[in-house]
Amino acid sequence: MNAWVLRAVGLGALTVLLETLLGFGMMTWPTAGAWMRILCLIVLVGAVLTWGVLDGRADRRANPDPEQGSDLTMRWLEAAVAGGLGAGLVAWLLDFLPKFDLGDQGLLFNITSGAAWIILLIFIPGMLGVTIGRFLVGREHKKRAPAASPEPAHA
Repeated sequence: MNAWVLRAVGLGALTVLLETLLGFGMMTWPTAGAWMRILCLIVLVGAVLTWGVLDGRADRRANPDPEQGSDLTMRWLEAAVAGGLGAGLVAWLLDFLPKFDLGDQGLLFNITSGAAWIILLIFIPGMLGVTIGRFLVGREHKKRAPAASPEPAHA
């Protein structure tokens, strides 16, 4: 399975799960909606950021030279677009089931504005995580590499 497909399916499913839990929570405790939304946002961004850090660390370990690394930008962009569109479509379909209240958004909203928001929530923290992961491994390599002692100049 392609790496971006795994990320798209995993993060899209997490998005739908959080949206479903938020819908049930809003029906049960309507006055706590703001806190539940913030909590769902933190969980999603935390998961994406963590996965991005793992990607960045693995890439920098496999390719210590920054110029030779994998193109993780396209991997995360593809994952974000597929995950956002897939999550929007699945959420729209789940909204037809009884006892599921996911906001009653239409299909057009879910695959445009809703998907764009999810795409940003996946892509930006994912790339931030990749950057952090690469930076951390780069620092480890610099600490392990012995400092070159200056050679005395020969006349």
